[in-house]
Amino acid sequence: MTEDILASLALLCTGDGQVYQIIGLSLLVSGTAIGIAALLGIPLGAVLALTQFPGRRLMLHLCNTLMGLPPVVLGLALYLLLSRRGPLGFLSLLFTPTAMILAQTILATPIVAALSASALQAVSPQVRETALMLGGTPRQAAWMVVREARVNLVAAVMAGFGRVAAEVGAVMIVGGNIRGQTRVMTTAIVMETAKGNFALAMALGIVLLALSFLINLLLWRLQGSGGR
Repeated sequence: MTEDILASLALLCTGDGQVYQIIGLSLLVSGTAIGIAALLGIPLGAVLALTQFPGRRLMLHLCNTLMGLPPVVLGLALYLLLSRRGPLGFLSLLFTPTAMILAQTILATPIVAALSASALQAVSPQVRETALMLGGTPRQAAWMVVREARVNLVAAVMAGFGRVAAEVGAVMIVGGNIRGQTRVMTTAIVMETAKGNFALAMALGIVLLALSFLINLLLWRLQGSGGR
């Protein structure tokens, strides 16, 4: 065990090309996915929190339900859609980083939307009422609510990132875990552990743990500054 730990640290310290290629692709896929999810999820959460329309409650329930969407089920559905015989097979997206980004975006968007809606609903109604009383438009009043909830909105985005960065099932199914092309940290850890290559698996596990720590540290700092 000690030898494996030392070997994993050596892989990280010596700048092993395979390790850093996997880390880079992981951050690219998850970062792109959460960026798209934020662009879709925050406006959707704002609409669900600040407007009234038929089906609103159903959409809220749907977002909350999809927060627990099993990744392997999503991966299977996307595989069937993107495979050569599927309706989207002509796009040739299966076993590409694009398919992995698509899977992670679908996983993260309901999380960002549901948590954003909850954050906006938690803002005191007086904020919006005051903005309207001072002559603001409904859009300006909504923007004031968003500003009040900005710390929790960032937390919603980071929660989505934490979910997709640690995800295995969907990206393995639609990405194929191809070396140098679609192999990310989580899928590499599964494969290398099965092969008995614990040094590489532990090196990538250390990076994942460090990433989780940094996310939680940033959340704590943001929430602390928001409280002040």
